[in-house]
Amino acid sequence: MEKPRQGFWGLWNISFGFFGIQIGFALQNGNMSRIFQALGTGLDDLPALWIAAPLTGLLVQPLVGHFSDRTWFGRFGRRRPYFLAGAILAALSLILMPFAKILFFAALMLWLLDASLNISMEPFRAFVGDMLRKDQHTAGYAIQTAFIGAGAVVGSAFPYALDAWGVSNLAPAGQIPDTVKYSFWFGSVALFVAVLWTVLTTKEYSPAELAMFEGPSADNDATIRALASRSKTRAILWIVAGAFVVVMVGISGLEKEVYLLGALIAAYGVASLIAIGLAQSGRSNNVLSHIVGDFSGMPEIMKKLALVQFFSWSALFIMWIYTTPVVAQYMFGSADPASAAYGDGSNWVGTLFAIYNGVAALAALIILPKMAEKFGKVNTHMACLLAGSAGYASFLFIRDPNLLILSEIGVGIAWASILAMPYAILASSLPASKMGIYMGLFNIFIVIPQLLVATVMGSILKAFFPTEPIWTMAFAAIVMLCAALSMLRVKEEARATL
Repeated sequence: MEKPRQGFWGLWNISFGFFGIQIGFALQNGNMSRIFQALGTGLDDLPALWIAAPLTGLLVQPLVGHFSDRTWFGRFGRRRPYFLAGAILAALSLILMPFAKILFFAALMLWLLDASLNISMEPFRAFVGDMLRKDQHTAGYAIQTAFIGAGAVVGSAFPYALDAWGVSNLAPAGQIPDTVKYSFWFGSVALFVAVLWTVLTTKEYSPAELAMFEGPSADNDATIRALASRSKTRAILWIVAGAFVVVMVGISGLEKEVYLLGALIAAYGVASLIAIGLAQSGRSNNVLSHIVGDFSGMPEIMKKLALVQFFSWSALFIMWIYTTPVVAQYMFGSADPASAAYGDGSNWVGTLFAIYNGVAALAALIILPKMAEKFGKVNTHMACLLAGSAGYASFLFIRDPNLLILSEIGVGIAWASILAMPYAILASSLPASKMGIYMGLFNIFIVIPQLLVATVMGSILKAFFPTEPIWTMAFAAIVMLCAALSMLRVKEEARATL
């Protein structure tokens, strides 16, 4: 049997919750560096404070994907309870964030906010696969990307709009401006209402219905059997590699955040060692063995797209951390977070972020489908990533803030494709019974580069250009170019089977 074809409003309802989730992400991405600096942190310490965001995603997304695949809450469904729980916690975090008076509290709220947004976001990717026929996956992810862009426009532009309406954009040292406070409180309401809309207007297919639509379930124990046959040598090598990184931090004097990178590498080795041991002893019915087994048994096309995601999101995370200090210092002439010029630069960054997200929303609906139809999804994604690389590189030469709008058009085209094309290529290749866990594992390759940037970029900045953050945009341009070149490994034959 084939799933019923969804009309426009069905596609709308399935993805409308992402509009609210992205408002939350936009407020986080556009304002957290400003909040941290207002509370006294230095430029080279920003990546360390941002570590909480990707670290929580690394832990939360595979767990939510695993459990949402294996649970059924009756009329409440399998994915929608996670949407709602995450939205409630994220709204609470947005309400509390502006009350931060010390860095520890702000970092704690960032951790809670990002974890909550990930609880809601991760199942939405699988939700499209659950609810739509394969021939509607591209349309479903395009609509989702449009809502992501629209939500980011609203979240990014709101502080600037409040400033234009007369709300104070300045605050004494150690305090958060009113424009940021009111934006976070507005975002909490918008996020909750949007997610609630999807929860109330959609009805999920039961496991029995999905079995009728998808045919026989995937062999969920295949990856466990493969795990049980693996040698423990590779896991031990991961542990050794992590320990080596930790030792090198002490020897070379790298920033202390790099300790976390070494610890995570070693932790993956320990988790793999335990999971292999459990599988080999016959105790395979546990979360760890399933997640490690599924991770090591990813489909081949997923592995190739994972490398593309790694480079793409490295560039994006550099942009989110450093655009505010770059624009404030080089286009508005101030590196002082307490100055009016810095505040003007911060607000302009919010506008620029709104522009690239607006471009992404339009590109997802108008440009990408036509390009994909004519040139194929692989070539389309490669071209869009090249546009993003050019956008980042232009920051090195532009000093008129208005001309940065041209830069953001390139970034917006890349952003649209990053949010839609890899998922459109991948979704139809995944078994329905593992849609959640594989989408969660795929999103690890969004999180890992963020952790790498957060742990390593501060050391690079401090060592080579402590007062010249503009060079971070050169890094962003180079790694986005690497993402485009990585698409050469994704063959058109894989695309043709979708």
